[in-house]
Amino acid sequence: MKSKEALRLLAEVTAYQWGMVTSAQASMHGITRLDLSRLAADGQLERLAHGVYKDAGAPAGPHDDLQAAWLSTDPKTMGEVRIKDRANGVVVAGESAADLHGIGDFRAMQYDFVSPVRRQTQRSGIRYRQRTLDPRDVTLVDGLPVMTMERTIADLVDDRQDLSLVADALRDASGKRMLDLPRLRELLAPLAARDGFRRGDGGALLDRLMEIAGIDIDTLAHRVAADTSLGALVAADFVGGLGKDDLNRILMTPKMEEAMLAIRAGLAETLERALRPQLEQINAASKQMFASMAKPILDDVAKQMSELVVSGDVMKELTKGWSQALNESIAIKPETLALARTAQRRADSA
Repeated sequence: MKSKEALRLLAEVTAYQWGMVTSAQASMHGITRLDLSRLAADGQLERLAHGVYKDAGAPAGPHDDLQAAWLSTDPKTMGEVRIKDRANGVVVAGESAADLHGIGDFRAMQYDFVSPVRRQTQRSGIRYRQRTLDPRDVTLVDGLPVMTMERTIADLVDDRQDLSLVADALRDASGKRMLDLPRLRELLAPLAARDGFRRGDGGALLDRLMEIAGIDIDTLAHRVAADTSLGALVAADFVGGLGKDDLNRILMTPKMEEAMLAIRAGLAETLERALRPQLEQINAASKQMFASMAKPILDDVAKQMSELVVSGDVMKELTKGWSQALNESIAIKPETLALARTAQRRADSA
């Protein structure tokens, strides 16, 4: 077949498969292996894997090799057909899935796939494992059917990867989106006993992974408390959601009473500093005005006092001082956040 005609026919296939085509798919369009070899020799095609070629004019992608390997696992069927029933076909798994998701730091030496039916291959660069996946545990990334991040983490544990490496992947995954932790606990449950936990206790295994990753509750609490701005926001949000009884429990503690005394002392100092000039003016005016007890004069004194006390400068200084006293006394102190957390736990257990 002439090169021009072969390229035209191939374009109908490559347009839907990252610019790629398998020799089996090409054969279905009347293009022989010899035609493909000639096009590759002319620089029109690039050979990516055994029986898989790519249009040399198509842009390179970060997962070209993995996509080519996946196409080769079912070379006659078009990729767009395969992904419509992705859970029942070949799915990217293990370290290859972690790489596709961009989580962890694995250096896979081969492409890892799972299939609901037993498969074998002579190719050293591909590994098959037999797994039947729940459809909710399969997603699409860059056009490839792949285990979800939750299923990938469980699969890495199942594949006996070092837990510290799996914990790194878990930390990266939690930074990308909100993970489905109940589902992850469920997926880890069958693996718990093998890793030294009570049989079926996926929660304990997940807690251990989170502890290693540094994303467990206690570690996060320490990090939040150490960040003054973030700690203040968390404390404010927490206190804002407490009921009257919870607030009373916190306010009745010696530490909180000390904090409130500090607030009052700070406020008193702010008021005294802000009002001193106005009070001095009032005192000077009163010495002159009270020489006569006539009611019109007393009314004038009252008016002057009101204007002096309720001035913009006074209110501005008062607001600023209150805010500063509140922040310094409660919001940014790590021990206050820890105290609030303790109060919440006691309230929950009551």
